[in-house]
Order: sequence, then C-alpha cells, then structure tokens
Amino acid sequence: MIGVFDSGHGGLTVLRALVDAAPGRGFAYLGDHAAAPYGRRSDEEIYALTVLGVERLFAQGCGLVVLACNTAAAVALRRLQQTWLKGAYPGRNVLGVLVPVVEAITRVPWMVEAPPADLLPEPRTVGVFATVPTVHSGSFPREIGKRAPDVTVVQQACPDLVPLIEEGAPDEAIRPAVHAYVDALLQQLGGRRLDSVVLGCTHYPLVAHLFAQVLPEGVEVLSQPALTARSLEHYLERHPEYAPPPGPEPAAPVFFTTGDARRVSELAGRFFGHPTPFRTIAD
Repeated sequence: MIGVFDSGHGGLTVLRALVDAAPGRGFAYLGDHAAAPYGRRSDEEIYALTVLGVERLFAQGCGLVVLACNTAAAVALRRLQQTWLKGAYPGRNVLGVLVPVVEAITRVPWMVEAPPADLLPEPRTVGVFATVPTVHSGSFPREIGKRAPDVTVVQQACPDLVPLIEEGAPDEAIRPAVHAYVDALLQQLGGRRLDSVVLGCTHYPLVAHLFAQVLPEGVEVLSQPALTARSLEHYLERHPEYAPPPGPEPAAPVFFTTGDARRVSELAGRFFGHPTPFRTIAD
C-alpha cells in the first residue's frame, strides 16, 4: 500500500491523480487536520509533524509514502530522508510533490544536482505561488537553480488561500485574493515575460481556473497532481520492491484524519471528486 500525507484536504487532489493513473493500486490517505494549517507553523514543528504522519502511515502497512503537501516536502523531506528515514525505517521510502515539478521545469532528473554538460541554455521565467513556509524555505529556486541556472524563479506567498479553500469559500470570495497575488508576482517581474507558473500548494488546483483568468495570456500552469502521478509510476517501474505483495489490494483508498472524521468527511469530498469516508487514526 502507498501512503499519501498532507496537512489537510489539499493532498486529495494529488491522491485523485494517483488513483486515476493506477486504479488498482492500494492507497491510504492521512490528513493532519488537527494540526492544520502547517503554513502558520515553524520549520521544527512542520518537521516533527511530518515525521509523525509518515510513521502513522507506515504503521498502516505503507512501504512508501508521498508527501502531498508542498510545505512538508519543502521544509522536511530532505532532512527526513538524510537524517531519520534510513536509520529508523530501512527499506521504506518517502517521496514529495516538489520533486516532479522541479524535474518538469529543468528537464533534469532529481538525482542530478548540477547542470548536465550538454544542457542547452534555455532562459525562462517561472512563477511560484505557494504558502509562506514553502516560499521561505527557498526549495523551488534552490533546486531549480542547481539544475537549470538559466531559469529565473519568482515566488509569491499566498497566506490567505488555504484557509479560504479549506472553508469552502465561493469563487467570488477567493478571486480578489488570487488577483492580488498574481498582481504582486507580476510587479516583481517589472515587465519581464512570465513563461509558466507552479501552483505550489496542493489546495490550489481547486482554484486553478481563477489563476488562469488573471494570468497573462500564454502562461503555462503546471499541474502538480498530474506531474506527481506520472513521476510515481516511473518510480515504481524502477523500484519493483514497492510493488504490492501477492493478494488482493483494496479497490478504493482508505482515508484517515487526526481531526474530527465526520466534519472532515463532509468537507473533503470536493477535493477528491467522490465521497471520502474518513476515520480518525489511532496513535
């Protein structure tokens, strides 16, 4: 079984893409709703909560966990992989949603941490809309810059979007915030061309249409859920040890929360596109 972890509902947009790409594979989703939103927490808190969430999914039988939370992936993933995972859980692994986006932008595999000698310069400008901790972590500009130094990355924090999306606010209430964030990013550019943008939070696909309405014509909006699904399938082809063991896998994902399961179930379905019967996870 593959685990998918997020601080709340947003990772369900990634889970939906994963299920669509591999409908027969077993998935377990955990939303840390009791501690959400991560965007208002310190890096140390985010790291500790991410480790705890991964451990809870390992306890459910997951051998591989995808961090479907840009904040957790940006702040915690590298440290988690380098200092905790191999010693605490050898033979298991954790991936993150940031990696597929960096690979798509740079055209360079994640394991290559310098521009290939034969890489042709391709000056481009990429905008990143994300939570405050993701922006402050510098993960997108740092990881893109290592592999494709001709790509300029401009970031814009969007602190109001996750609370608005989580509470189910209508488009009319969210549109002014999106418009303000797009304007702020364009002002940073000072008239330079914007080639593509990353919606660097898994909540944001639900308001991608609002971004498309106010971004300049011709700007590509990268789909993080689709990129993550494609990347995971390629990863599993290279690592058959994470293939499901013989025997039936659950046909439908199972959903866990650290919060109020009834309330989460009522609100989360629109992120996944189908009913999501959450259960409160036991420690």
